[in-house]
Amino acid sequence: MRIARALAAGTWFLVACACAAAPGKGVLPFSPQEIEDILRHGPWPPPLARDASNRVSGKREAVEFGARLFFDSRLSIQGNIACSSCHIPEFGWSDRRALAVGLEETDRNTKSILNARFNRWFGWSGASDSLWAASIRPLFDPREMGNAERHVAALVRAAPDLACGYRSAFGHAPPADDETLIVDIGKALAAFQETLVTGRTPFDDFRDALARGDSRTAARYPLAAQRGLQLFIGSARCGICHVGPHFTNGEFDKTGIAVRDTRGRFDWGRYDGIKTLQAGRFNLLSRYNDERSRASAISTRHVVLDPETYGAFKVPGLRNVALTAPYMHNGTLASLRDVVRHYSEIDEAKLAIAASSPHAEPNDLFTRPPRGSVLQTLNLTEAQVSDLVAFLETLTERRPLVRRSAPGVVACR
Repeated sequence: MRIARALAAGTWFLVACACAAAPGKGVLPFSPQEIEDILRHGPWPPPLARDASNRVSGKREAVEFGARLFFDSRLSIQGNIACSSCHIPEFGWSDRRALAVGLEETDRNTKSILNARFNRWFGWSGASDSLWAASIRPLFDPREMGNAERHVAALVRAAPDLACGYRSAFGHAPPADDETLIVDIGKALAAFQETLVTGRTPFDDFRDALARGDSRTAARYPLAAQRGLQLFIGSARCGICHVGPHFTNGEFDKTGIAVRDTRGRFDWGRYDGIKTLQAGRFNLLSRYNDERSRASAISTRHVVLDPETYGAFKVPGLRNVALTAPYMHNGTLASLRDVVRHYSEIDEAKLAIAASSPHAEPNDLFTRPPRGSVLQTLNLTEAQVSDLVAFLETLTERRPLVRRSAPGVVACR
């Protein structure tokens, strides 16, 4: 830490000198602490490690088989919906809808799957603890693809291209046991999605220039974005939750967004997600975890069903965030400006849901008062809102990743 602070101090000195030489241009005089906070959001891309719970993670043949499955509408009950119907490559691997629509409209916004490999929990409520388990659920959700396990398993066994892809990925013919085959389908889908990592952004160039004391390169970063970044890591407090290279702590928090929708239905977020996770057949505590040590299951083993998680939702990563409107778990905020204004003007009373409210389960006794949130009413000026938006827009990669098919054809063996 002392070395990092010393480097940051040296970098700040170089940048400050550049600013003094060119008043009104170049780089803001960030403090050593601010530079240290900025450096925490990189470098990007981070090192890529295979998922130990998935034996085909990182395997080329599994990636190619997973890509075929991802774009294959035959996996849905009516043969007209694929994973890519909601996770559309041209739309930032989301769908630009407020709520996802499969066979029916669902209750939640479609999360982008870019950078999903870096997650600890998956989905707005964290109902899955692995990418492969999260990839299984939409196949059988009656509102999404609506299929049955036996039908999907039979398709993969009978369709020559899918049976071929399975053999190439797993080294043997599709198994007779439906559940085992379904898990393998999820693992192939995950192997493909792991390849969807965003590229470098203008922010990354600025961050790295600060790290090496390169004031000339750093000065190319717009001053509005610099001011927004200063707010982001400072008085706006965004960096408390949106931290690290992926701009998320990977956890859950209340957002001040109503948990009751226009149809009168409640979405209790993380609380329901924990219940689903703990009851799941495919969580990392199951026999389908390919990691012998089960080290990847530690978080699942110790997760607690806490009433404080009522109304809390996943803190999303912010890379490519400008491409994935509308925002929040229910898609109620149409633009980044709306999101920044929402958090600026947030009603702090909405962040605490009384533990004795009627959504409690039968025989549940919640007596502890709710804890506070890191969110506060900020009352940002319009200029500050614009600066924060300008910063968020610089988190978009220069050439957004679009991949419409498997990268190649693998011969059956």
